[in-house]
Amino acid sequence: MKTPFTPWPTEFAQQYRDKGYWIDSPLTDLITKGEDADTAIICSGRAGLENQDLSRVFSYRELREKVSLLAYYFSNDLGLRAGDTALVQLPNIAEFYVVYFALMKVGVVSVNALFSHNERELRSYCEQIQPTVFVGSTAHKLFASPKFAAELKVLSTNLNHFLLVEPSDWADCIDDILVEILPEKDKAVAAIEALENERALKEVSENVAFFQLSGGSTGTPKLIPRTHNDYYFSIRRSAEICELSRATRYLCALPCAHNYPMSSPGAFGVFCAGGTVIMASSPEPQLCFDLIEKYHVSMASLVPPAAAMWVDAAESQSHNLESLRLIQVGGAKLSDSLARRIPEVLGCQLQQVLGMAEGLVNYTRLDDDIETIITTQGKPMCSLDEVKVVNEVGEEVPKGVAGELVTRGPYTIRGYFNAPEHNRTVFDEEGFYYSGDLVRQDERGYLTVVGRDKDQINRGGEKIAAEEVENLLLKHELIMHSALVSMPDKTMGEKSCAFIVPKVKAHPLKSVGLRKYLRTHGIADYKIPDRFEFIESLPLTHVGKPNKVALRQMISDRLSLEKASSRKGIV
Repeated sequence: MKTPFTPWPTEFAQQYRDKGYWIDSPLTDLITKGEDADTAIICSGRAGLENQDLSRVFSYRELREKVSLLAYYFSNDLGLRAGDTALVQLPNIAEFYVVYFALMKVGVVSVNALFSHNERELRSYCEQIQPTVFVGSTAHKLFASPKFAAELKVLSTNLNHFLLVEPSDWADCIDDILVEILPEKDKAVAAIEALENERALKEVSENVAFFQLSGGSTGTPKLIPRTHNDYYFSIRRSAEICELSRATRYLCALPCAHNYPMSSPGAFGVFCAGGTVIMASSPEPQLCFDLIEKYHVSMASLVPPAAAMWVDAAESQSHNLESLRLIQVGGAKLSDSLARRIPEVLGCQLQQVLGMAEGLVNYTRLDDDIETIITTQGKPMCSLDEVKVVNEVGEEVPKGVAGELVTRGPYTIRGYFNAPEHNRTVFDEEGFYYSGDLVRQDERGYLTVVGRDKDQINRGGEKIAAEEVENLLLKHELIMHSALVSMPDKTMGEKSCAFIVPKVKAHPLKSVGLRKYLRTHGIADYKIPDRFEFIESLPLTHVGKPNKVALRQMISDRLSLEKASSRKGIV
């Protein structure tokens, strides 16, 4: 049974094959690239009952064996079949990859929830895919008791199997499941390989491999069907652009289920090159710096807030980061000022990444000049990535003029899963995806992010791109982070409020001074924030972006409180 999705038209699919982009191989092929004895994964920070270090090393041979044995368990013991669905929620541990590839060997289509997701998100995924199996951990507060698991079983009448792992068992959780199979290991591996080969004959590469999650900032993420062909190409091309090899030692400090550390080039790109993935429980600087030194990490991926923390920590403390060769920054717009500090302070090359779980990925190239790397978010990966920048009525704008990023290509989806109404609003009749990202494209094809279409503030008819103002504020020597959001206004409809995180608690920043500062940059008066709020840290979404929904609610609540206090004569 195939999972329904919007396919690429036949003529496009043939073109992608002719070009060698689609090679009709399953994603499980990724873990066959490394030599048997080479290290595939170093899983650190696996705290046990007494917080003892349970770090573990997985060779490629061990990884492949465990994947096959678990796949046999899913198929033979649980009765899972191709076309079934799974909901998985695991933290940054090696078992995430074992479970991911094992389900895929059987043909089970999974949704990999982030470990930060809570009741609302998991309920939504359960309702959308009606999973047969759930794989999670009691380290998550939702599963400290059986109550929520019972709720999920009500939402999905197909949910017959609930596998929960105790944190203290992480070092051996797969072994515990497979202990009865191990005596017949060779037979089990042969059986699952035969099953996979049989499925390959049925053009499994054109099927949905798994669901990625959209990066939207409102509501629950929509499901993105990724096929073996399109995702495998994205991984291979990313690994090529980033020049990965067997010598690559990649630090996975962002949530491993997120598209960016998964495939851009991420852990999967490293597996494809036969390199080593070192897993960290978080991007916290001290933790990561210790891992970089201990395991000679050569590459890491960060979002801008984490990059800022790394730079500040490296400036104030002494660390051995000599092995680090490349820092990728993506997930949100990187300010020019922070971009310049990264190579200066961390002593490695910077690569900017502009990607989307829906497909298109842009990179600055490793041989680009420094100004291109600092001031742009790169260009598309391949020649068949079709990119347009359009205005509000869908007309292409001249080079250098801001507009919405529109795209289609060999690894950009043609529709979200089971979302016909939304698909009609973000895909046109020609299959182009309207991303909502506001960008400028130069004559070379490089893109610079200006903001988000839905992140615009309509101040009495004047449109303000929030990131433009945020980037100017970030140039201020006393500002660590900034986020511009709309706030309700009776006269203008919307006004703007800038949330500022100062670099130090005892700061001299004032609203009047910041307005003067912005004017020195020649910014139009209507773009200058109507209000400034100083806070200790920005709330973040599950992918590390500023949570503007929370910030809008925060300022709305404050305005309501001030209004109520004014009525009572308090102010």
